Amino acid sequence: MNRRDFVRTLAVSGAVLATTGPGSVRAAGLSNAAGQSVRIPLGMDNFAVRALGLKGRALVDFAADLKLDTLFITDLPGLGSLEASAATELQKYAADKGLAILLGSWSICPTSVRFKRDWGTAEEHLALGLKLAKAVGSPLFRVVLGGREDRATPGGIEARIADTVRVLQSQRSLARDLGIKVAIENHAGDMTARELVGLMETAGRDWVGANLDSGNALWTLEDPRQSLEILGPYTISTSLRDSAVWATEKGAKVQWTAFGEGGIIDWKAYFQRYAQLCPQAAVNVETIGGFAVEFPYLEADFWKNFPKKPAAELAQFEALVRRGRAIPQHDSNDPKSQRGELERSLRYLREVIGLGVR
Repeated sequence: MNRRDFVRTLAVSGAVLATTGPGSVRAAGLSNAAGQSVRIPLGMDNFAVRALGLKGRALVDFAADLKLDTLFITDLPGLGSLEASAATELQKYAADKGLAILLGSWSICPTSVRFKRDWGTAEEHLALGLKLAKAVGSPLFRVVLGGREDRATPGGIEARIADTVRVLQSQRSLARDLGIKVAIENHAGDMTARELVGLMETAGRDWVGANLDSGNALWTLEDPRQSLEILGPYTISTSLRDSAVWATEKGAKVQWTAFGEGGIIDWKAYFQRYAQLCPQAAVNVETIGGFAVEFPYLEADFWKNFPKKPAAELAQFEALVRRGRAIPQHDSNDPKSQRGELERSLRYLREVIGLGVR
């Protein structure tokens, strides 16, 4: 089997298959639920280096130079063209370099404050993405509901979830005909892990899964390890990063950073559990660093948008806050900083955790 056929096999089977057995060149140190040694593919989310402005073949070349297994293109313009034929050619180009492509885009909730009509209606946006995913060889299409601002809109996040489910169901037949699953992300503080589970179960778990984001979990005051426990069984794709958390007078601040630099999560234990819950999903790094966001949960008004937050979840988050520390901020749009965080993360995940097939 040549390189292109190998990558195409990965894509057809899920694009993110774990490689198991004693024949691995580098020991992963991870084992699945059956106790078998597992090798989890390692890739990047192109949003990690958004300041570089890479698209199409240039983006593929960048990922290939990093010797990655997967390239997660999470915005449609990143393809370089929205023509299906061009997407198919890009898939072939990537396969020749040993790279599998995953595809995603943004909000499909028409009532979200973050929804854009760049690709038509929400239904048209989803349909276009599903077709392009098929063309580029991705077994899934990642979408989001919106952001934390949606929790304060009329009807709250429950109304936005209902609107998103209606859009999903409008394209259910198309997704099934194409053999493409939809991955919904816990995005920018929009949904808690449990709320996302409710959305997936309502829409149909057989064709809607989760795009797990460890950094976004903290924006809903969740411990990333707890988010993994809840969303892991549903996870079909990922956009992961490390984070720092520390106490403030109003609550806490969260700042995303490169893997190994946040100081609050035991990533060896995290990925061992990951290998048991969702070893078929590639670890795609989406570093977004430089800035801190405050969550004033010690103020009463904050809880208007989280009326059902369990006290036990807040206690777990508080434990992270108590042992966290502030880290330096920098220009989050600086190309050099973005590339540096990505490369440090990949090095950490390979050398410390043992991720990656190549």
